[in-house]
Amino acid sequence: MGFGMRGHDLCSKRGFEDFCIAVKELGVSDIQLAFKKSITDIKFDTGMYSPGLANYLKRTLDKYGVHVAVLGCYINPTNPIEEKRQADVKKFIEHLKYARILGADMVGTETGRFDPKLKHNPATYTEAGYQPLLKSMREIVDAAEKLGVIVGVEGVATHTLYCPEMMLRFLRDIDSPNVEVILDPVNLLDEKNYKNQDKIINRAFELYGDKISVMHIKDFKIEDGELKFEHVGDGLFNYEPTLRNLKLKKPYITMLLECSTPERYHSDSEYLQKLYDEITEE
Repeated sequence: MGFGMRGHDLCSKRGFEDFCIAVKELGVSDIQLAFKKSITDIKFDTGMYSPGLANYLKRTLDKYGVHVAVLGCYINPTNPIEEKRQADVKKFIEHLKYARILGADMVGTETGRFDPKLKHNPATYTEAGYQPLLKSMREIVDAAEKLGVIVGVEGVATHTLYCPEMMLRFLRDIDSPNVEVILDPVNLLDEKNYKNQDKIINRAFELYGDKISVMHIKDFKIEDGELKFEHVGDGLFNYEPTLRNLKLKKPYITMLLECSTPERYHSDSEYLQKLYDEITEE
């Protein structure tokens, strides 16, 4: 596996070149970059894009040996307010243009909730919640196919694509080679289903393992009846099913650590690599 980290976990917000220096100094080569979560000296509002700006970013990334595995674009493609949904689609399509020049592997998003403020809403899990997502992603994927860029979609237990079966339905409905999956196995768990985690993770690989292109990895605990994220190795997550599937089916996949810190990054990576090495290919 190749290890990497989210930029906004790696260091505080700062100027773009200083950000790239921090990434290099930590010895990280692959990152997830969300412009507004990491960069202070450049505006990335919709409409600010130009090839000149994107080429400046590319030259700076290359200077410090930094590769963008995922260009993060945090939107709510399921927003029930049409004007806001359209604005998010436009924002994402602009990120596709950056990704094409940056050489990012994909532009990634979670799939949101059927609520204007992204709050928990039972309607998220209904057909009424699913259809806005499908409409948004069809517009986004049409642009991605024209630009030759990959869209990375991440399932989350509290979002529209809340289980492996819903992700499979979505992939079939979209039916595009430009859509792939960012798998965060912990994000498919909640306080109700976490004891079935092995079955859920194996099911995801069974249904759409061929479409999984990037991993997010962390741990979790149950506290006061709620699932909360934890540092790698400090919680209840069983890494064996995930790592076994990766070893058998996804050699050299990029694994981006979440809930890590600059102080923990290398030890977290070593811990995961050790578990990976201990798995026999049976």
